[in-house]
Amino acid sequence: MRWVIPSPACARAGTRRAFRQEAITSIVLIPAAFWLGRSWVETVLLAGTVILIMIVELLNTGIETAIDRIGPEWHDLSKRAKDMGSAAVLLSLLLCAGTWAMALFQRFAI
Repeated sequence: MRWVIPSPACARAGTRRAFRQEAITSIVLIPAAFWLGRSWVETVLLAGTVILIMIVELLNTGIETAIDRIGPEWHDLSKRAKDMGSAAVLLSLLLCAGTWAMALFQRFAI
């Protein structure tokens, strides 16, 4: 049964990897927001959604670290807290993707 439940070290490594990927992506997307945005509002929305992903990922890491600190045993509330943090990251990613898709469509639509 041990192979089904990931260890806290595995979870931390996955979170660090996710944050690293998001940081590298933000290095590309934030300057692109200044090029793609036609007004300061569009620029702030595009860059803000990228930064929002990083903020939510940091909060998710905090939740996972606090849960792992409490203990390695499985508990339903711990699972729910981690799942909700992951869902928040997913929603922020979807918001960012939708915002960028609409901006790209508006910029390049004929």
